[in-house]
Amino acid sequence: MAGEDRKLANGASFIDFQTEPARYRHWKIDVDGDVATLTMDVDENGGLFEGYQLKLNSYDLGVDIELADAVQRLRFEHPAVKVVVLRSGKNRVFCAGANIRMLAGATHAHKVNFCKFTNETRNGIEDSSENSGQRFICVINGTAAGGGYELALAADHIVLADDGSAAVALPEVPLLAVLPGTGGLTRVVDKRKVRRDHADFFCTIEEGIKGKRAVQWRLVDEIAPNSKLDARVTERAKEFADSSPRKGEGGGIALTPLTRAIDDNGLRYEFVGVDINRAARTATITIKAPEAAPPADVAAMTRQGAAFWPLQVARELDDAILHLRINELGIAMLVFKSHGDRAQVLAYDGFLEAHKDHWLVNEIRHYWKRVLKRVDVTSRTLVALVEPGSCFVGTLAELVFAADRSYMLIGEKQGDNRPPAELVLTQTNFGAYPMSHGLTRLGARFQADPSDVERAQAKIGQPLDAEAAEQLGLITFALDDIDWDDEVRVFLEERASFSPDSLTGLEANLRFVGPETMESKIFARLTAWQNWIFQRPNAVGEQGALRRYGTGERPIYDMTRV
Repeated sequence: MAGEDRKLANGASFIDFQTEPARYRHWKIDVDGDVATLTMDVDENGGLFEGYQLKLNSYDLGVDIELADAVQRLRFEHPAVKVVVLRSGKNRVFCAGANIRMLAGATHAHKVNFCKFTNETRNGIEDSSENSGQRFICVINGTAAGGGYELALAADHIVLADDGSAAVALPEVPLLAVLPGTGGLTRVVDKRKVRRDHADFFCTIEEGIKGKRAVQWRLVDEIAPNSKLDARVTERAKEFADSSPRKGEGGGIALTPLTRAIDDNGLRYEFVGVDINRAARTATITIKAPEAAPPADVAAMTRQGAAFWPLQVARELDDAILHLRINELGIAMLVFKSHGDRAQVLAYDGFLEAHKDHWLVNEIRHYWKRVLKRVDVTSRTLVALVEPGSCFVGTLAELVFAADRSYMLIGEKQGDNRPPAELVLTQTNFGAYPMSHGLTRLGARFQADPSDVERAQAKIGQPLDAEAAEQLGLITFALDDIDWDDEVRVFLEERASFSPDSLTGLEANLRFVGPETMESKIFARLTAWQNWIFQRPNAVGEQGALRRYGTGERPIYDMTRV
């Protein structure tokens, strides 16, 4: 099942992010022409861990892994779908949100990673609407509380049953002493433009808001009696489909299962390898360039399907990052390396740029954007080592620009006959992969002087050795062979000795310079505060709200404001 707690050969368990519709326990996908329906019908006994039941369509990480997979498949496997209807398979309940028993019993790290992945899934829904033309309609047939309403907030249009009981609510503050964990506060005021005083009232009551007031306060878009609910949804779906810019031609491509070997020492895919050194607290992620040239045209690309190199390597990297986040909590650093023919990577970048208006190329580029964003918000030190034989060019160079530190070797390494390290910029580095705050990674890097971006852009297509890359500001340090091993070793050892808490705060503050967007607020602001609040005794202490929820005992709070 999705998020299955699997075992390695040595007996260690891990949570798996790979799934497919045949293995779903909580969601159903039905496609009818240009409209798809995603039905949430959570299996109460299908929780990821023991000790709780997923009643009232409440969810845990396993439920959201299936949702993320479904949203991804609708983009790649169903190019004709223009509208996605989110609805519940339960009678008179939409979704009760994140399961409280799960939250109360989970480790702090799991809670934070769960919220982060769920945020990324909600943002993925919005990204599909904005960049794939798949508009989302959410049908609320009962209670939509907490994370359940936050799921609805990710949709473009919310229809609420007008039956006297269906309601929307964000009751985390009065009930649980935490904040809505997946962007509810931000989306209410930034996306739906709910008035601040109305939002304050809404977020401090337990029972929620229903009917006409929910429409008047912009919490939902419209209400409909149960007798007319389905007809209203059908009408809206037709309107949205008619106005959708989605132009998927022909059939989609199947997102076939990744080939992956996993053991105690790392992960192995076809183009991505992960070597884990727990003693040094590092995971080295190595990306391999393709050996074959790009296909001749988009028809040949479509025939390759999920084996098309840019798509396959993005999927492999995505799975590796998720695995390291949730299953390797002791790792302090992700060290990125690459190897292979730079010319082949550049050729694929050129192919994607030349065919960027094709629906599948558009999906692949936006998928790369989301994978890189996932790297950006991963709470690990990011290091790029640009060595002889590396292929950090074009799209792969974004990993160098995402890094907190990047080191590039000057010339050749003694005893190594591979060609000296070079960076090559392509057009993709200047707009195809924006960060969550809307800037490119080079734009964020050169915020002090935008002309530095122009200087870099003038070098598109030119091989840049270590000294040229350092002069342009594309790397942190250029080192010769004499200093390389010692400088890199000292940095990695020093970094591993620092407090993980302070590093997480340091890196998150420094990575997202410049303006804020709704998305960056959700990740930067909410993640920081949720991280803190989840450790406060008022929420998770023995007498805290999460522990006492449902017991009949009132929580006991430390009423000191800090």
